[in-house]
Amino acid sequence: MDEQYDIIVLGTGLKECILSGLLSVHGLKVLHMDRNDYYGGESTSLNLTQLWKRFKGNDTIAEHLGSSKEYNVDMIPKFMMANGALVRVLIHTNVTKYLNFKAVDGSFVYNKGKIYKVPATDVEALKSPLMGLFEKRRARKFFIYVQDYEESDPKSHEGLDLNKVTARELIMKYGLEDDTIDFIGHALALHIDDSYLDEPAMEFVQKMKLYADSLARFQGGSPYIYPVYGLGELPQAFARLSAVYGGTYMLNKPECKVEFDSDGKAIGVTSEGETAKCNKVVCDPSYLPDKVVKVGKVARAVCIMSHPIPNTMDSHSAQVILPQKQLGRKSDVYLFCCSYAHNVAAKGKYIAFVSTEAETENPELELKPGVDLLGPVDEIFYYTYDRFKPTNDPQLDNCFISTSYDATTHFESTVKDVLALYSKITGKELDLSVDLSAASAAAAAAEE
Repeated sequence: MDEQYDIIVLGTGLKECILSGLLSVHGLKVLHMDRNDYYGGESTSLNLTQLWKRFKGNDTIAEHLGSSKEYNVDMIPKFMMANGALVRVLIHTNVTKYLNFKAVDGSFVYNKGKIYKVPATDVEALKSPLMGLFEKRRARKFFIYVQDYEESDPKSHEGLDLNKVTARELIMKYGLEDDTIDFIGHALALHIDDSYLDEPAMEFVQKMKLYADSLARFQGGSPYIYPVYGLGELPQAFARLSAVYGGTYMLNKPECKVEFDSDGKAIGVTSEGETAKCNKVVCDPSYLPDKVVKVGKVARAVCIMSHPIPNTMDSHSAQVILPQKQLGRKSDVYLFCCSYAHNVAAKGKYIAFVSTEAETENPELELKPGVDLLGPVDEIFYYTYDRFKPTNDPQLDNCFISTSYDATTHFESTVKDVLALYSKITGKELDLSVDLSAASAAAAAAEE
């Protein structure tokens, strides 16, 4: 196995698979290994038998749930923004041809104990029961400002430099109430806490525009799309891409020990007594535990149900965001639901996830406000996992380590990490100015 590779990638989690695909396309010689005998690492999808084994230690599944193989339960459930970075990466690499997408039915927000559709345009703002009459008018004006804002057109700026003005100052100019700021910041701009309020407003406005543009893309009830058969399809699609460009894949390789030279630089990986040499190593935190630090913990409940989430207009697939302030927390709680309509459960069954950043030693209690919104559940499993981020300097040790997946139910933060790693490894920015209609055609075909 004395071959020399440009890059050895360890772990077939989504981030690692996207990177091995992109790096192979970039012309680098890639070897991709995983200690598991399945794709996906932390971000794998499980059928019912696998789910039972993982959480109950047995495989005696209740008859009424249907066939095990009809289930694809994502361990890291996330939707994709229709115009977001992940879809751009899929189009850029032509991975869209391996996947079918379907629009997600609904996007909702929790406010004062109730679930509401997230209003995303000036027209929806006027109709939304989330706000009183006068607040609707103020919100409408704010939405129009955001919709018309173009960085390249100073006339649309209304005298504000969004690289200097903070999000808080911009919102104050329109006199919006706290509850309105809550849903705009967390359910539309998808910020995970309130620190964005004191940062330049540019990113906040761009994120709102991304939501509105994505929503307009499929004329559906939400800006999100999701693969038929679930996210387990994604790592494998990027693995195929890597293989097309000469990448080599090896699953079920125990240990995968990274080898270093006397200067502490990674020079290869050993498994089963054989060493493959390389210039750089890319991996998830579990392969280099002494180069990462724990930064938090995600708590999640997985529920199998026989009905949609109540008060979500009978949506087969939906996201509900519970902003932190509504619950007196430091971090948002996310509800994610999908069903047999996306081929991830048996007919008539729905899978709901409740996720949050754990703030106490009792995650079940923290997830309760979300679980309480689900109505009766057939089965419920709770689990937590630690979040890690790298502490090393890749320029010194040639190790490029991804950050663990967060609690959010959308991919924007995941892709940001992938693109940053890609730039560090190649010294180039990935050009994501693609023709977005390429995926809408694919998605439209999937809808039929």
